Amino acid sequence: FASMTPAKEVGGDFYDYYMLDDDHLVITVADVSGKGVGAALFMARSLTILKARMMMLRDPASALIMANNELCRNNEEMFVTVWLGILELPTGHLTFANAGHEAPLLRHNGVFSYVQQKSGFILGGMEDIKYKNQELFLRPGDLFFQYTDGVPEATNSSWEQIGKDGVLKIINSHAEMGGGELLAE
Repeated sequence: FASMTPAKEVGGDFYDYYMLDDDHLVITVADVSGKGVGAALFMARSLTILKARMMMLRDPASALIMANNELCRNNEEMFVTVWLGILELPTGHLTFANAGHEAPLLRHNGVFSYVQQKSGFILGGMEDIKYKNQELFLRPGDLFFQYTDGVPEATNSSWEQIGKDGVLKIINSHAEMGGGELLAE
């Protein structure tokens, strides 16, 4: 399940998912710096490059390395954070790489916790950055939850940001829900 609610009419957050073949699902969640038309254009460019590199390389870290170098060309002000993964559906094996993006949450045995990961540098900020693949296994009943920084930066009625701890507390208060129900909440 996926959902997106932009802060303005046009924004730079995006997600994508597609099958590489019958067994491999690619998941991309990203957030372009800034808002408005410029961010949306950079988002479209980023999305196109990331998908093309994943289709060709079938490896998240390698795709981020190539995409980063392409996005650095003729770019002086925009960047994008990206979480990029490939899930082997029959086994639950998830290989992912992170370019400065939020850490995902994983529900295992009925409780959400942050996925322990190493985050790399943003895309579009500096050429020749190396990214590394990381792995985890999803088991039956697990729920994987990835988002952009708009979630922890959301404010409560006192205009205080929810923050990472608040996100974890809120999502665990609804931990019994399925993916579609959780997004609707």
